[in-house]
Amino acid sequence: MRYLILSDVHGNDEALSAVLGWLKRKKVGRVVCLGDLVGYGADPNKVVDRFRKMACPTLAIRGNHDKVVCGIDSGEMFNPPALEAARWTREKLSRENTEFLRRLPPGPAVVDGAFGICHGSPIDEDSYIFSDMDASMNFLYLERLAPGIDLFFFGHSHIPSVFTLEGEEIHVEAVRKPRARLVLEKGKRYLVNPGSVGQPRDRNPKASFVLYDSKTRTVHFERVAFDVGRSRGKILRAGLPSILGDRLVDGL
Repeated sequence: MRYLILSDVHGNDEALSAVLGWLKRKKVGRVVCLGDLVGYGADPNKVVDRFRKMACPTLAIRGNHDKVVCGIDSGEMFNPPALEAARWTREKLSRENTEFLRRLPPGPAVVDGAFGICHGSPIDEDSYIFSDMDASMNFLYLERLAPGIDLFFFGHSHIPSVFTLEGEEIHVEAVRKPRARLVLEKGKRYLVNPGSVGQPRDRNPKASFVLYDSKTRTVHFERVAFDVGRSRGKILRAGLPSILGDRLVDGL
């Protein structure tokens, strides 16, 4: 089966629409979201509605912004712009969409027995995986949690990347090339971040996501351009912190 793996849409309807437009030309069995459908962006209801009403089967776990917006978490660890956006989103989100976010399960979870998913890390849904040390602790944890699963997708950092465990060595790669391809090898274990759809932070403003083929065991990294100016303009007109729109221009 082929899976569309996306993460960190953050209320950016232009970005999600661009990804779904790309999806129309592909055959995908399931769409999987690693969390943070909302937060930062000015179209939380449109984004959640689009995800809920997709034609193909979907699966989502919660992200840290989802938790704050629906009241599961206070957001006391958020920086001021993020907290302001979360509170704004909470006021704008429909009751139905708030309940949808509240019902999202936490990670980690295993999808169809084929791969695992989490938001921040398998150990802690709110933690980041940035370094080989972060990855090492999570690989050790996964040996006990999911010994038969050699591939886990995670989000939260907004940076498309691959952490590969081979023997006792961990290889770290930030994925820079458009349409990069990773063929999984037996005997290795992988932590893969598809990047962010709605708030890319790898100095590339295009929406970032992954197509995973479980039959060929191949991960395809994809980028799609979206109307950044329109997304930024909506954020500014909504009275949200300007940095949340400005950073979209350069993918920061």
